[in-house]
Amino acid sequence: MISCEAPVSGGRLPRHYIVWLGGVLASMLGDTVLYFALGWAASAHGGSVAALVLTAINLPRALLLLVGGAAGDRFGARKIMLIGDGVMIAVTVLLALVAFRWETPTWLLIGAGLLIGAVDAFYLPASGSMPRRLVGADKLPRALALRQTGGQVVALAGGSLGGLVVTAVGLPGAALFDAATFGIVLWSMASVRPAQKASEAAARKGTVREVADGLRIAWRDPVLRAALVLVSAAAGSLLPVISLLVPLLARHHGWGPGAAGVVAAAQSLGVIGIAALVAGRGGSARPGRTAALGLIIGGCGTALLALAPSPAVAAGGSVIIGIGSGVFSAHIAPLVLATTPDSHLSRLQALLTLVQSTALLAMNNALGNVAAAAGPALTLGLCAGAATFTGLVGLCSAHLRRAPAHVAAPVPELRPAQ
Repeated sequence: MISCEAPVSGGRLPRHYIVWLGGVLASMLGDTVLYFALGWAASAHGGSVAALVLTAINLPRALLLLVGGAAGDRFGARKIMLIGDGVMIAVTVLLALVAFRWETPTWLLIGAGLLIGAVDAFYLPASGSMPRRLVGADKLPRALALRQTGGQVVALAGGSLGGLVVTAVGLPGAALFDAATFGIVLWSMASVRPAQKASEAAARKGTVREVADGLRIAWRDPVLRAALVLVSAAAGSLLPVISLLVPLLARHHGWGPGAAGVVAAAQSLGVIGIAALVAGRGGSARPGRTAALGLIIGGCGTALLALAPSPAVAAGGSVIIGIGSGVFSAHIAPLVLATTPDSHLSRLQALLTLVQSTALLAMNNALGNVAAAAGPALTLGLCAGAATFTGLVGLCSAHLRRAPAHVAAPVPELRPAQ
């Protein structure tokens, strides 16, 4: 059960959203294949180079996210995405040509990572704001749940496809594949035109003041402030569980890589199940309360994982973690979008991404050190306690608990693309 109250469904999703989402998922598949290819190529140079390539992607993304969010609100999310798609087509084609000629030297991998991270900083906030610009507030839970379902399926398929592509045609082929998927999303973006105009007031204020305005909106609104705290806590306590702690736990128990892979994949089953349910049935009428309950469910699953005596029990805990994570993300994301003023959508999406990224970056390092000193089971117990405690704190927040699943501001009317 998602909630004891009637769900908010909002009816059928509009066609233009489905078209746009199809392009986005195609691009996500291309990105997954390219990231696998970059990681595989970097691993040939050793662990330090592989880490440096990941840093090259994440560092400019984190540094420029707030600027990218302000640009999306000033110039229009659609325009930023169109430019980003065009730039990425050029970058990936150039990467393919250079890799075909000089193979995969370190400077090429790091340079590609820096360019990808810089484009992401502008592209991600604009893309994150598009569901609100394309569907009504009452349809946001279903729209975002459908996007999450598709994203999880892409994540499951992308790794295997990446391995096949790299085996067959190497990094040049993976880069060209990504370029083709950016062409698909470029076409899908051309099919709709949200009625968002460039902000003359933002141009007069300047980028720094626009970034500060976004931070002020997030701090002064009690629902947004509480939601961002929950997102940060979820990123720090739940996201490292599968990617960091499950492999360590499997090695500690001597389960082997196959069992670790099954436990990790089990989480996706839980996430996909909840996302599909919300996409078909609708979200809770009280999304803040339901999101907090999702954290508590995720904490219980993490506790079971910490105590698991066998891979089968660990997989069960992983499914529960996926259910909790799915409930949380399927309700917190539409709540943030629905609460954000139309004029600040991209900036708040940038802040949401930044909060999640910084928490994950900090906790990955902290939890890794704790696991090395005290063992993965105890570390998982700490994550379980943190997630459960944060969920309980969220339930104690009256603003978050009573936040409705709608806003008064209407979604701008769409005009046909010209």
